[in-house]
Amino acid sequence: MTSAYQKPLRWSDPANKIFAKQVAFTAPPHDFDAAPSDFLRMAPAHVGVHGRMLHVDSYAHQLDQRVKNFDLLEEYVACMANNGADVCGQVGTNWVHAGGKTPQQIGDFCDRMAQTYDTPLHMAGLCLVQACRDMGVQSIALNAAYYWPDWRDGIARFLRDAGLDLIYVGNFVDLGLYETQAEVNAKTWIFPMDIALESMRRLAEKAPEADAYLINGMPNWRDENGLTHRPLSLAAAMEAETGKPLICSDTALYWRIFKTIGAAPTRGGLGELLDGLS
Repeated sequence: MTSAYQKPLRWSDPANKIFAKQVAFTAPPHDFDAAPSDFLRMAPAHVGVHGRMLHVDSYAHQLDQRVKNFDLLEEYVACMANNGADVCGQVGTNWVHAGGKTPQQIGDFCDRMAQTYDTPLHMAGLCLVQACRDMGVQSIALNAAYYWPDWRDGIARFLRDAGLDLIYVGNFVDLGLYETQAEVNAKTWIFPMDIALESMRRLAEKAPEADAYLINGMPNWRDENGLTHRPLSLAAAMEAETGKPLICSDTALYWRIFKTIGAAPTRGGLGELLDGLS
């Protein structure tokens, strides 16, 4: 990509855009992601959503693959800027810490994307930090959900590098919900609904003194009707269960995007962070 880039001038005229506010999402390769659907279902009618997957052959969700393909994020922003996006969202918390990257490095990268392509980029992992700061949260405990141990340790290091007091972090194995990581991996990111609240109960028992609880990644929980739900759908119930604010990779990303486009969800009951926009 080049610093001489200029966003097509036609997008500066709202009359040329299909939607007054146009939001883009990308997610890790080989994952059909729920973010565009989740966001559109709660966005005002003047907001449109588009998705563009990162393409990597033989992708195996390894951290070194994130490092090797980090440049695809810039390609994604350039593509969506050309298509008239007002803001770009990046799903997948691991991309911010892979390769030892720091919050400062990720912040600088996002700033460069916004300046170069006239289109802000919000990365889910950094949005966790930004939401904590906005809410005045200092001490946290992290539900690392399905994260492999190196993923769990990487995001924990990233949060601490941001100056947050991470007093406990545990994945589903650490929390005693599964015996082995292999069992967790076999679920392909989709878990029984009862795991959702139970994981938060166990997290709260580990760190009752935390200012807020976090969930990283994008775990899904399947209900009795066969429908899957992200933390977005369960945030209010989880907050009621623990008595603490909940900041999740999905809710924090959506929160940051809504703030950028000057909009808010059309419904409440989404947890303290998103409900605060209304």
